[in-house]
Amino acid sequence: MELSNLRPADGSKHNGNFRRGRGHGSGNGKTAGKGHKGQKARSGAPRIGFEGGQMPLYRRLPKRGFKNRNAKDIVGINISALERFDNGATVDIEALVSAGVVKDTCDGVKILGNGELTKKLDVKVNAFSASAKEKIEALGGTAEVI
Repeated sequence: MELSNLRPADGSKHNGNFRRGRGHGSGNGKTAGKGHKGQKARSGAPRIGFEGGQMPLYRRLPKRGFKNRNAKDIVGINISALERFDNGATVDIEALVSAGVVKDTCDGVKILGNGELTKKLDVKVNAFSASAKEKIEALGGTAEVI
């Protein structure tokens, strides 16, 4: 048995439109899976995270910093990573993803100037550092911002 072979036992899961509390013959009648009495057996049970009036965990923990929901995930790549491409090749984001340099989940790519480049390349990405653009153009290649 492996983790990839695990699945729920037959009959243990119901689909979303399973009707609870419709008599003994339905297999889930009487208390409809809520047990006997108690707060959780009744309608109006407390919301998720309610701790009986105690200050809930999400309010006890400190909130720090700011997470910008509009932030872009720009991946920086050193110019030495472009050495894997052939001389005269066109390097764009799709080529970088297929070569395994970046993941396809990033929002943009910036080429940084660390390292050496020995090939003439046509590079089309979102941004370049000044030194990277200088090194690419010094070899006769082009650095185009898309």
